[in-house]
Amino acid sequence: MITTVAEIAAYEGQTVTLRGWVYNASGKGKLLFLQIRDGSGIIQAVCNKVELGDELFESLKRLGQESSLEITGKVSADSRSKLGFELHVSGAHIVGTSEGYPITPKDHGPNFLYDHRHLWFRSKRPHAILHVRHLIIQAIRNYFDSRGFLLLDSPIFTPNACEGTSTLFETEYFGQTAYLSQSGQLYQEAGATAFGKTYCFGPTFRAEKSDTRRHLNEFWMVEPEIAWIDLDGIMDMCEDFVVEVVAHVLKNGRQHLEELERDISVLERVQKPFPRISYDDACAMLEKLGHPVEPEDDFGSPHETELTKQFDRPIMVHRYPSIVKAFYMKADPENPARALGVDVLAPEGYGEIIGGGQREDSYDELVRKIHHHQLPMASFEWYLDLRRYGTVPHGGMGAGVERLVTWICGIHNVREAIPFPRTITRLTP
Repeated sequence: MITTVAEIAAYEGQTVTLRGWVYNASGKGKLLFLQIRDGSGIIQAVCNKVELGDELFESLKRLGQESSLEITGKVSADSRSKLGFELHVSGAHIVGTSEGYPITPKDHGPNFLYDHRHLWFRSKRPHAILHVRHLIIQAIRNYFDSRGFLLLDSPIFTPNACEGTSTLFETEYFGQTAYLSQSGQLYQEAGATAFGKTYCFGPTFRAEKSDTRRHLNEFWMVEPEIAWIDLDGIMDMCEDFVVEVVAHVLKNGRQHLEELERDISVLERVQKPFPRISYDDACAMLEKLGHPVEPEDDFGSPHETELTKQFDRPIMVHRYPSIVKAFYMKADPENPARALGVDVLAPEGYGEIIGGGQREDSYDELVRKIHHHQLPMASFEWYLDLRRYGTVPHGGMGAGVERLVTWICGIHNVREAIPFPRTITRLTP
């Protein structure tokens, strides 16, 4: 019977075959203990020289880390094992040997580990992080699919900027200039007017020359867009979304969080309601805390960190200055100097994990803003059609997967939150 480590409990007392790799080895004399990983977990395989014979035992003893093999044995309960079971080996077939595996238990610097990222995520820490990433993505899709959103893929090649012209990756496109998408939002606005509510989920690109622990040049975003919604409705959605994603990870991935030594109590406090604070009130708080904000300026990482320290769960800061927001953001009718937008800030200094808001639904005002931002009008004619033909109040949000992973896992660097990070200094592997 061929099975996996994850399913091993169902075969207690039976003889099974596992296919995997040597994670570690120890022992002396006539006993050899192999730690076998198969992608679903790690189990100890006990090899007895008397039972296996000299030739097979010595062959297994010589195997280096990450050698691959098929190993057969009886499944036995073992209370000393974290898994609760071990395998008493009766036979083995060596498939591929490995010598000098570069990712070993000794410490390596970050650059070495990212140079060997294709091998590094066989190790326990990245293994746990990428399992949590999978659960987050699963929860994201479940959230929108269960609420009647249509998945509508936005293109990667675009003719125009969405988040500002200074962070565009430009490419030649059959005699025209094209850009890698900064966001799928504009196309989701077309989707919302056709289907009511849609979302896209895919990679986005920012040519930011920032080499910090919070920046990637390629990252994944989920971006829902809804017709007939206002800022309060958008904040309600952001709140529900974060609570449901965290709950899904806690329910299905607690063992991965424990592997990462994450303080799970922090995540258990992620419950509604989230504090909702206006930008102006947040600035007043920061002034009292000794971290003043320049007039009409955006928050930096120190401001976000200081704000979130005052609360035990994510907070929502709304109505930032219009001057620091994108051209498509609708101004607050009661104070045009403020935009009807919101940022969700995670606790513990992790900063923004979601940005969203109402979109400008007035044709004339949108034309004015496109001119004000010195954007090419011809590239936005299709976007203006959405205001020409039946404009309605609408809005949405964008959530960065890697920032969610970083916060939920409690890790320090966003580069660990994606399988193969792309930064200003890294294009390989």
